[in-house]
Amino acid sequence: MSVQEDHKEPFTEDPITPKPSDHDIPNGGYGWVCTVCCAVLMAHTWGINSSYGVFLAYFLSHHIFTATRLDYALVGSLSMAITLLVSPIATYSVRILGTRKTPLLGTLIESAALISASFSRRIWHLYLAQGVAFGIGAGLIFVASVTILPQWFSTRRSLASGISACGSGLGGLIYSLASQKLIDTVGLRWAYRILGIVAGTANLISSLLMRDRHAQTGTIHNIFDTSLLLKQEVWLLILYGWASLLAYVVLIYSLANYSMTVGLTPSQAALVSALFNLGQALGRPPIGYFSDSVGRINMAAAMSTLAALFALFIWIFAKTYAGIIAFAILEGAVAGTFWTTISPVTVEVVGLKHVASALNMEWIAIVLPSMASEPIALEMVRRTHSYLPAQVWTGGMYLLAAGSMVLLRGWKIGEGRGVLKNMGRWKMV
Repeated sequence: MSVQEDHKEPFTEDPITPKPSDHDIPNGGYGWVCTVCCAVLMAHTWGINSSYGVFLAYFLSHHIFTATRLDYALVGSLSMAITLLVSPIATYSVRILGTRKTPLLGTLIESAALISASFSRRIWHLYLAQGVAFGIGAGLIFVASVTILPQWFSTRRSLASGISACGSGLGGLIYSLASQKLIDTVGLRWAYRILGIVAGTANLISSLLMRDRHAQTGTIHNIFDTSLLLKQEVWLLILYGWASLLAYVVLIYSLANYSMTVGLTPSQAALVSALFNLGQALGRPPIGYFSDSVGRINMAAAMSTLAALFALFIWIFAKTYAGIIAFAILEGAVAGTFWTTISPVTVEVVGLKHVASALNMEWIAIVLPSMASEPIALEMVRRTHSYLPAQVWTGGMYLLAAGSMVLLRGWKIGEGRGVLKNMGRWKMV
């Protein structure tokens, strides 16, 4: 549904009532197969990327490449940034090669990157392999798959998105534990090689099973539709992404190292990282499910607020093994709200036809915060010899993310009549 169409409808309309443009959307069927495939792809892209916290803790304690803390932090941040930065190329590839061949190409590149990382002898080798090459492969897979689910669902769109997004949490859980076990048993280099082989196999099967509905939905694969930047609501989406990533990246990469600084062993730290990802796997489907009933923008605002409160009132005081585990699970359930909600919320704002272009702009916009977040946090830790500034930073960024959704909520209710005038009316989106 386009923004113009949305403006013609009264704000009291039930948000999950199918619109005329939704009548030809299956709202299930083979879409559930695509949902499972997307979850597997997320597990073997973002999930493996999330497990870098285990590798980071290992690098920091063993000084493998005689590099600085900032060097090691930039490897993980660079892979995330490149994953997002290649979105225009990935969109163009989808237009030329199609939805199936693009993630297959990404699968080949990602697997080669992980195996190549096992041969790294200097830090810049790791930058190129795990940072740049892995990011390119993961980006081709992620961007090609993320716009498919909205084409298969209408009233269950957020639920499908939540199930898909939980794949990254489940993958992070599995590969955080597996990576630590592999490092302990077969060593760092073979850990990379095994990850590359497993990821390649899983992504290959899932990519072959994916099926899009571009022809039926009329999805436009413009790399950028700059006219969208003239809309205030699109800038609120971008602010939401900025703030969310500035907080989220700190958590996925720093929890293991934080755990070790308060006296936990590497194995315990790896378990903390794994439980954080378990929280993501458990939390994302319910967020998606309830978003379809209580409102997608409402849920994004509420869960971002909850993430801020957990960071400010639990993480700061979590010094024991039990306390850190409790925080990891609770925070994990809501920390990745952005990834669960961004696709359905973007459809709410710009319509299904323009979602690919809008998401491209979102991915490019959050490259900088995804790359800078962990180095910023580690620099805070280095200067103050304490994680407190990084913890406050994380909570503050989640509050900013929630605030952007509150403003977007006001725009949605006002439907073009002005945000501030309608901020007091909190109805379902």
